[in-house]
Amino acid sequence: MDIVYRRERATVREVHDDLPDPPSYSAVRALMGVLEEKGHLRHEQDGPRYIYLPTLDRKRASSTALAHLVDTFFDGSTTEAIASLLDLQSGGLTDDELDELSAMIEQARQEDR
Repeated sequence: MDIVYRRERATVREVHDDLPDPPSYSAVRALMGVLEEKGHLRHEQDGPRYIYLPTLDRKRASSTALAHLVDTFFDGSTTEAIASLLDLQSGGLTDDELDELSAMIEQARQEDR
């Protein structure tokens, strides 16, 4: 999916070529077929080949995936998810990054009132 989102539209060959250590071409084709059956991709025909496109825009898909991740790994706790992300920062956050996060938190407080 990442490759299709990055390219905005892609053939099976393009996805296969962009994968590091790819499986067989037919395995990629089968997986893209499954993703289409599940509603994540759709295709347009261009002569004999299919051009695959995502069914959701990237922002909406990332929001859905992030919500699922928070529910699955952090029992729905946004605070726990953010704390985990902060732990990943090996060098810590810069003052500018901390200021940006503080501004986002303040904005969220203002919007909830």
